[in-house]
Amino acid sequence: MLKGKTVLLGVTGGIAAYKAAALASALVKLHACVEVVMTKNATEFITPLTFEQLTGNRTMIDTFDRNFVHQVEHISLAQRTDLVIIAPATANVCAKLAHGQADDMLTTTVLACKCPKLIAPAMNTNMYENPVTQDNLQLLRKYGWQVITPASGRLACGAVGAGKLPEPEVLVQHILREIAMPHDLAGKTVLVTAGATQESLDPVRYLTNHSTGKMGCAIAEAAMLRGAEVILVCGAVSARLPAFVQVVNTVSAQDMFEAVAQYAPKADYIFKAAAVADYTPADYSDDKMKKRDGDLSIPLTRTTDILAWLGANRREGQVICGFSMETRDMLENSRAKLQKKNVDMICANNLKQEGAGFGVDTNIITLITKEGVQELPLQSKQSIAHAILDKALKL
Repeated sequence: MLKGKTVLLGVTGGIAAYKAAALASALVKLHACVEVVMTKNATEFITPLTFEQLTGNRTMIDTFDRNFVHQVEHISLAQRTDLVIIAPATANVCAKLAHGQADDMLTTTVLACKCPKLIAPAMNTNMYENPVTQDNLQLLRKYGWQVITPASGRLACGAVGAGKLPEPEVLVQHILREIAMPHDLAGKTVLVTAGATQESLDPVRYLTNHSTGKMGCAIAEAAMLRGAEVILVCGAVSARLPAFVQVVNTVSAQDMFEAVAQYAPKADYIFKAAAVADYTPADYSDDKMKKRDGDLSIPLTRTTDILAWLGANRREGQVICGFSMETRDMLENSRAKLQKKNVDMICANNLKQEGAGFGVDTNIITLITKEGVQELPLQSKQSIAHAILDKALKL
């Protein structure tokens, strides 16, 4: 996801510097070119050689390193950098950067960078909460830095509170949000539904389906990476929820309808990927239904058709995409759904095709619009999600 991108990783002198090695490794696995610049104090906690082995690039520490005699290295590095992340960032380095001090390789290089900049403060809780430190962090925000909130827990000094460096996978998500994809959805609001609804029979049992929410979560994550404000309305989901999206949890079809109706008016794009129950038990028992001899019949009533409601109550300029999972006559049924529900696109798939459907990491989708049909071959749900967004943007 970061192929062709150069990430400058600044490492400063705190015990959390060891986590920076895992971060560097994770970025390399995403095909980023990782350039590490360390303060001299950072080398007391972890050696430059560690980063050189992980990244394949020389670790820089000294502004006046004679090996870089043919170029002003900190300027050259600043010009080829796509993103800066300082992790961990000590209180001292936060103060320097906030006030434009440039007295070592790291601070001089960063001062020359015009790319997105992230900083992850990591220090003792009292130091972090000190008004001076908070003022410095606020200054950094003013100058365009994104300050990553530290985690809370037991610190190396024995104190318990805020000040821990977030785990590398969290830092990677911040980086991906900034530079992984072009932000062609910046300024847009995207509403996505995902997962399965649950229709209760009694306090123990409910009716549901096999949806895991993977496709809906993939669309939500793709939209977030492309700069959108994302609202993810979830039923029962076993998939990993994406970072940096507003998650609205629901249970029943009625719960999901009410949530969608609340957020739909502000959405520019709506992707209704959830597997919503068409029917719900007519009666709910407050007590567990006891087993009896013979068969059991459960009267069912129709739930609200969320997609049809969206089509009937759409605002001008809104793009609405529904999903259609079929086992036969996929194109015929999906075309009928497109027209009947008054939506812009139907993403159709056949559950009987290998690699498509519930619970797998791949999908085979046919995009159906009023203009025509586009078939997407077997690929990851993440790739499918971006293809769906590409099509929606053209609508």
